[in-house]
Amino acid sequence: MLHIKPGLFAALALGLSATLAQAETKMPFALDWKFEGPSAPYFLAVDEGYYGEAGLDVEIAEGKGSLDAIPKVATGAYPVGFADINSLMKFLDQNPGAPVTAVMMVYDKPPFAVVGRKSQGVNEPKDLEGKVLGAPPPDGAWAQFPIFAKETGLDMDKIKVEPVGFPTREPMLAEGKVDAVTGFSFSSTLNLKRLGVGMDDQSILLMADYGVALYGNAIIVNTDYAKAHPEEITGFIKATAEGWKAAVADPGKAVDALLKRNPAADKDLETERLQMAIDANVLTDYVKENGMGGIDADRMATAIEQTKTVYEFQNTPDAALYFDSEYLPDAAELKID
Repeated sequence: MLHIKPGLFAALALGLSATLAQAETKMPFALDWKFEGPSAPYFLAVDEGYYGEAGLDVEIAEGKGSLDAIPKVATGAYPVGFADINSLMKFLDQNPGAPVTAVMMVYDKPPFAVVGRKSQGVNEPKDLEGKVLGAPPPDGAWAQFPIFAKETGLDMDKIKVEPVGFPTREPMLAEGKVDAVTGFSFSSTLNLKRLGVGMDDQSILLMADYGVALYGNAIIVNTDYAKAHPEEITGFIKATAEGWKAAVADPGKAVDALLKRNPAADKDLETERLQMAIDANVLTDYVKENGMGGIDADRMATAIEQTKTVYEFQNTPDAALYFDSEYLPDAAELKID
């Protein structure tokens, strides 16, 4: 019978753990925004070992807006990120051949919104004329506002646009210094609620409800990295889908994972924020039928045509440049029950 001394057993265990840790591929992941409710599924995927099962050591970094992750991934500083696909279109048009593309749609229905105060006369799109609109220049919702304006027949010349910073956007609306702001629906509304502006005084104009056919934020990759590591990218997508499935099943548990990284966050508020994202942006009828991650070719073509009405492409737009489905796992692994 083989006898192993306790000290030797411990040393062997440590050695095995070190070997397993070394076997994991480090994959830094650049988010679009701060550690809030909608980022909880990624932290849950870390804590539940979904990324680890795929052989990945994922470290998540916060961002500064919907466009923020695109240059980070294009330069190779991060192999994967989370960004607005519409901003990606424009980036690739302005930087032809840049090694970046989307590989997994997350916000099937984008959260781009105009959030106004009913008490300041903003109830519907036409009410924005004659009002002051606060818009952060790097904001993904502001980038799509011209399409929203065109679809709703707004006269942009009658809207005073006030460039604002992300930290001052909702406070300025709460203080009445602007009448409405552009932003993500689940961010601006709950930030206002936290500042004392009740939901009954908020008008939430979700652009997708007013003829805007665009998609929202997606997982993006550095294409050079993806070509060299296709299995890792597919593993990352599969694990990310598992994180979202688990968050849909138990949003509170997902937010607990978030709170480990952002202890100052309010659990109830961030759980509400995550649930808003799930209900309005992620778990759409299309996703319920087809699973998350993919896109509809016809809708993407419409989105490109809408973008062309407000943005002059320097090069012929090509959907194949903006989204690559080859790294998606089997459809069954992307279904959300």
